[in-house]
Amino acid sequence: MTPPPAAPDPAGPRRRVLWLSTAAFTLLFAVWLMLGVLGIRIRDDLALTPAQFDWLLAVAILAGALPRLNFGIWADRYGGRLVMTLTLLITAVPTYLVSRVTSYEELLACAALFGLAGNSFTAGVAWTSAWFPARSKGTALGVFGAGNVGAAATKFLAPALLAVIPAAGFLGGAVPGGWRFVPVVYAVLLVGMAAAVWFLSPTPDRCPGRGRPMAEVLAPLRHVRVWRFSLYYVVVFGAYVALAAYLPKYYVDVYRLDLATAGYLTALFIFPASLLRPVGGWLSDRYGPRPVMYAVFLAMTAALAVLSVPGMDLGPAVFTALVVVVGCGMGIGKASVFKYVPDYFPRDVGAVGGLVGALGAVGGFILPPAFGALGRWAGAPQAAFVALLVLTAGSLAWLHVTVLRIKAGGRTERTAAVRVEPAAA
Repeated sequence: MTPPPAAPDPAGPRRRVLWLSTAAFTLLFAVWLMLGVLGIRIRDDLALTPAQFDWLLAVAILAGALPRLNFGIWADRYGGRLVMTLTLLITAVPTYLVSRVTSYEELLACAALFGLAGNSFTAGVAWTSAWFPARSKGTALGVFGAGNVGAAATKFLAPALLAVIPAAGFLGGAVPGGWRFVPVVYAVLLVGMAAAVWFLSPTPDRCPGRGRPMAEVLAPLRHVRVWRFSLYYVVVFGAYVALAAYLPKYYVDVYRLDLATAGYLTALFIFPASLLRPVGGWLSDRYGPRPVMYAVFLAMTAALAVLSVPGMDLGPAVFTALVVVVGCGMGIGKASVFKYVPDYFPRDVGAVGGLVGALGAVGGFILPPAFGALGRWAGAPQAAFVALLVLTAGSLAWLHVTVLRIKAGGRTERTAAVRVEPAAA
């Protein structure tokens, strides 16, 4: 007698969603922040002023920040597979056009369009969360969020390509050379990744927000805890985005290092700030996000306090070591913040995660020009780290006050999902 066919492994489709969403997010994140390194060559080529350079970075970041709520809701309603595929294809066009720009205005317009790549985060969070059970959401979202390492891709890829690609390009200039070759490579990869996501993802997709009224989807956003989580995310993600874009210029201008060395040292910050997300997710699954956030904020506050001392010549080695400590805290903290979201709002990960991600990324929009303006105003490059220290210490204080109020009221932080938090908390 022929045995019945084995039941399909339910973990198989989940794993495919996780690896495809992570790969797509990694590529899109690299595209989103590609001006962090290419911008220095572009600055010289197009003779940009320091203020123009700062705003060029900021516009790309803003484009990947403000629509995040929409992308999260769309992923819940129409499926992450569709939203991720469209994001990859739409982003490919302006990414390619970067290779053809001849003016600051053209580049600014392209940055506003390829910057949409940053919204892939909330689409991927909603997509991944829909496929994983509560007990492992933290770890899964941590693995997905490790796609932040895409920020390091340009730091390594661009200097290597710039060293070997002829300035004249290929095929009589049809394929441009120099820094213009990098966005062409990214555009080709984006189209290929879109095909992989569409044809390899499991179907039918899961759409937890389908059919729900918009008022019901948006209702959790009135809770104060959502805004508290958003502030945490400004510190661990918004500041991460800002530093990933800001540090190459800092190394070049302050320590007089060449661009390749500046990119590699910045990658030492980016790698732990990205690759430790799965560790942060696992720790949050095991111990809860609250103690993890305490440890993160304390470590970051200590390192930033040293980085903020005016007039102290730390040297590139000590400076980089302290920045790596900050990066480790950010990597673990990013996963911990997003463990909070499905714990409290399991049916509204797209909307709540979208708002938290949007406000966190808005921090990444505000901080690059703020870092540059503060440094120029104070005449000390450490001013940027003073601003970050204030944000981190403020978040730690709000976390501690909230915990004290929770304990005073005899409640626990980890409650069943969607319970209204008192306005005072």
